[in-house]
Amino acid sequence: MGRELAEAFPAARHVFEEIDDALGKRLSKLVFDGPQSDLTLTENTQPALMTVSLAVIRVLEAEGGLKFGTLVSYVAGHSLGEYSALAASGMLALADTARLLQRRGRAMQEAVPVGVGAMAALLGAELDAARALAADAAEGEVCDVANDNAPGQVVVSGHKTAVERAVKLAAERGMKRAIMLPVSAPFHCALMKPAAEVMAEALKSVSFAPTGVPHIANVSAEPVHEPSRARALLVEQITAMVRWRESVSKMKALGVDTVVEIGAGKVLTGLNRRIEPELTTLSVLTPAEVEAFLKTL
Repeated sequence: MGRELAEAFPAARHVFEEIDDALGKRLSKLVFDGPQSDLTLTENTQPALMTVSLAVIRVLEAEGGLKFGTLVSYVAGHSLGEYSALAASGMLALADTARLLQRRGRAMQEAVPVGVGAMAALLGAELDAARALAADAAEGEVCDVANDNAPGQVVVSGHKTAVERAVKLAAERGMKRAIMLPVSAPFHCALMKPAAEVMAEALKSVSFAPTGVPHIANVSAEPVHEPSRARALLVEQITAMVRWRESVSKMKALGVDTVVEIGAGKVLTGLNRRIEPELTTLSVLTPAEVEAFLKTL
C-alpha cells in the first residue's frame, strides 16, 4: 500500500519519513511490506491509511504546483478519515495527526475486551428501520447505529450478542442481507465511551489551526470552520454515528459537483455514487491516477 507512490515521487517519500519520525517507528515498512496481521491492528491501520492519503495530497501539490486549499471547497472523511481530512486542510499538523490516530486506535481497541463487541452491516436497510431494529435487538445491552453509509447500507455496533440478535431480526424483517463484519472492536457506539475520554485528553494538547477549507463533520454532516468546534466533534465522533450519506448530500447541496477519494481503496467512491449519482466521483492513489487527475485540472 503506497509503495508505488513513494518510489515514484519524493513528496510521498517525505510524508512517510515524517510519519516514521513522529511515531518513532518504521510505519512505512509496515505499510509497504506488512505483515498484514500487524498492519490490520487498528493502532497501525489508522495512521497508515492517513499517511497514504496525505502522501497523495502532497504529490498532487508538488506535481501540479498547487496549494490544496485552492483546489477544494470542502474536505470530509469517514471515521478515521476525518483526521486525514483535517490534516489535508491544514487544521491539524501531519505529525500530530499520526500520533492522535495511533492513540485513537489503541484506545478504541482497549475500550472493549476482544470478543465482547461486534459490528454488522445491514444491506437493504434504511436508517429509520435500522434504528428501530437496533433498539429491539439491544435487550438491555448496547446495539447502536454506527454508520449511515449510503441508501440501503447501515452498520450497527455494540455487544456481540446484541449485534447477533440484530442480524437475526434483519432476516425476519425482510432486509436484504445482514453480515457480521471482521472488525477488532465495536466502533461508533456507546461502548467506545472510554476511548472518547482518552481522546478528549489527547486532543487537549494538540494545536488546531484556522483554515480556509471547512470540513463536513461526521457527527453533524455540516461544514465546520472553527478549530474549537472541530476538536469537540472529534471526541463526540468516537461514540456517535458516522453520517456519511448526509455528508455527501450536504456537499452536493452546497454546490459541489465533483468528489475525489484520496488514498487507499475505493469504498467511498462506490458509496458516493449510490448516495448522489449526479456527482462526478473519482479516486486517486497510484502514480497513473495522480497523472490522470492532474490533467483534468
